[in-house]
Amino acid sequence: MGIPPHLAGRMSMAEQHEYLRSRFSRRTMIRGGAVTVGAVVGGAFLPGATAQAAAPTASAVPAQTRGAERIDGALVAPFGRHLAYGADPRTEMTVSWQVPVAVRRPYIRIGAHPWDLSRKIEAEVRTLFTPAGVGASGDHTQYYLHAELTHLRPGRTYYYGVGHEGFDPAAPRLAGTIGTFTTAPDRAEPFTFTAFGDQGVSYHGLANDSLILAQGPAFHLHAGDIAYADPSGMGRKEDTGYDSRTWDQFLAQTESVAKQVPWMVSYGNHDMEAWYSPNGYGGEDARWRLPGNGPDRKNLPGVYTFVHGNTAVISLDANDISFEIPANLGISGGTQTRWLEAQLKKYRAAKGIDFVVVFFHHCAYCTSTAHASEGGVRQEWVPLFEKYTVDLVINGHNHVYERTDVLKGGEVARQLPIGGTAYPETDGVVYVTAGAAGRSLYAFSADESYEGQVKDDDAVSSFVCLADGERRAETVAWSRVRYLDYSFLRVDVTPAAKGRTATLTVRGIAETGEEVDRFVVARRVR
Repeated sequence: MGIPPHLAGRMSMAEQHEYLRSRFSRRTMIRGGAVTVGAVVGGAFLPGATAQAAAPTASAVPAQTRGAERIDGALVAPFGRHLAYGADPRTEMTVSWQVPVAVRRPYIRIGAHPWDLSRKIEAEVRTLFTPAGVGASGDHTQYYLHAELTHLRPGRTYYYGVGHEGFDPAAPRLAGTIGTFTTAPDRAEPFTFTAFGDQGVSYHGLANDSLILAQGPAFHLHAGDIAYADPSGMGRKEDTGYDSRTWDQFLAQTESVAKQVPWMVSYGNHDMEAWYSPNGYGGEDARWRLPGNGPDRKNLPGVYTFVHGNTAVISLDANDISFEIPANLGISGGTQTRWLEAQLKKYRAAKGIDFVVVFFHHCAYCTSTAHASEGGVRQEWVPLFEKYTVDLVINGHNHVYERTDVLKGGEVARQLPIGGTAYPETDGVVYVTAGAAGRSLYAFSADESYEGQVKDDDAVSSFVCLADGERRAETVAWSRVRYLDYSFLRVDVTPAAKGRTATLTVRGIAETGEEVDRFVVARRVR
């Protein structure tokens, strides 16, 4: 990204940002954007909704996008649609998309039927400019649009179309552009969600998306390292070769799923992009609209939480506590960890919430020869996961599929063979690395061991990343499943009545569609 390799490896994210901004000071990051947010009303929506303005970012200019008056909107088609839950998935959904050039008056149409899209809401515009020299391309401008919908009804399917002046999705000739989404229910019902990390743009990523769509998930979790526009991962010593256009490819690739399934992301080391902001997340702020209920929206936009049915989900930013890649180490000053504990305490006391799932990028426990385990996560968060009996932890970072036994205090509390059942209230926590979504695969030091090819090994050689770049060797007994090919995670949630047992049935699914792992997390409903 224009930073000499011998400097980039020693710089924090804020220092890299300052270096780039001083070098390219005559450029401007964001050239314009009219910022509005709409709340929809009517029979399919809850009463009391009103349109309201959203506060623009510090770099936004509240004006019509430059050059839009010269574009015939009929010749410009939206692409890269992706959904995200709001803080309340029962009543809030954000629809996001791109256009390849500036357009006038972008908007969304929404209704309870495909033939009734009369409700029209202006869209928020975020224009992201990357100058030549910062990236691998010449000057490149990207136009991201967002419509935050509120006062929706729980458990309802809505139809929507995105457009702009000259491109009306309600027109009969554009009927094929209509999409759908379904809000979360207001009571506990069975549902499925999927998860992975480290996808990027590739044939394998596309194949995984096709399989994920077939699972019928209520939502999808992407545990960091999203598009890989920055292939070096910030802090690496090689030249980054940053290319903002990779995001255009990624959002087009994932649209088949993300246009109808909320695609909930956390941020990994490859998602910090130094040009746009001191924390590296300025670009992400333009591309994604995530629930804004985390502890520090300015520095940690990828930290948030939501509840779907009987399951609470927490997204964390492990860049804040990573010893291995310290570009953003300590950016929250401990705020994130304190917030995490408050959320875990709240959810464990909440009526109607049976399961707590946490996802983030860097691995708490993994034996891949590339990154293995992150000492910062073990130090800061693992004790909280155990204290509040978190039901499932999902990570990426290592491009493998690996699953632990049930762990407590860094040791095996209960072996969890394929097909086994974990009881977090009494046993401990299960950790899954699901980082084989599309990028090139890593390796293990021990043999693979998965469904149909079990090779248990209770003495696997690995290491944990410590402060100041140190690696401490360790031999572990907790690596129960190891699979080295493209894959993702499917989780089926089954609620239960009071006094009975609710379950998470967790499966590792290979790119071939074959099951490589299965286990159950069980919790008695109080």
